[in-house]
Amino acid sequence: MAVPRIYTPQLPGTGAQLDIEGQAAAHVAQVLRLRPGSALRVFDGKGREFSATLLGSRRCCIRLELHEQQAGPAESALDITLAQGIARHDRMDLILQKAVELGVNTIQPLWMQRSQSRLGGERLVKRLRHWEGVIISACEQCGRNTLPELLPVAGLAEWLPGSTGASLKLMLQPGSPHILPSLTRPDGTVVLLVGPEGGLDPDEQAAAQAAGYSGVRLGQRILRTETAALAALAAMQVLWGDYR
Repeated sequence: MAVPRIYTPQLPGTGAQLDIEGQAAAHVAQVLRLRPGSALRVFDGKGREFSATLLGSRRCCIRLELHEQQAGPAESALDITLAQGIARHDRMDLILQKAVELGVNTIQPLWMQRSQSRLGGERLVKRLRHWEGVIISACEQCGRNTLPELLPVAGLAEWLPGSTGASLKLMLQPGSPHILPSLTRPDGTVVLLVGPEGGLDPDEQAAAQAAGYSGVRLGQRILRTETAALAALAAMQVLWGDYR
């Protein structure tokens, strides 16, 4: 059995004892049912990770003793920002989870013309908290100790003018004459723009092209938004990143 990994934003350092409450503690105590003396790993989302021993647990609180700091070789050499058109709830969760596993550093959720729901106020705040939880759980599972940054939700039109500074800006566009293997390996940040269900509409595609985005296609078939984003990320890792 793999050593469980849990996230906490505050890690005092080697030799310290640490109390953790909330969902992570409940998972250790009630789902995994770990006993005192069990080994864990704890990471702070900023690159630090420690081995730890469970000293004791209650229903929603656990106490750990931290040991040596661990090396964290799980980050990708590629600096990828995923600019994702907001998809329906379960599809968006899947995109976020797998994008974390595939090594993205930044996630920008975008409202687009074909996004099927537009949340605001407290509902949007709750959705962002939910997405943050999805990202944390994915990091716990896949071995990353740096949390990808989840940016505030924006509209495509207001976001595009500020999406500068990337060495490569790509837009998934079925029918484009360009494919990923024809591109030169980027030496800086890659921004990948993906539409929601139904893709970007023609006006959005034109606006993205005017902002410097190059269209690329993924083979000869039309992919669902959750398939397209993950296929493109995996292909970039094969061509330029983890799988070289």
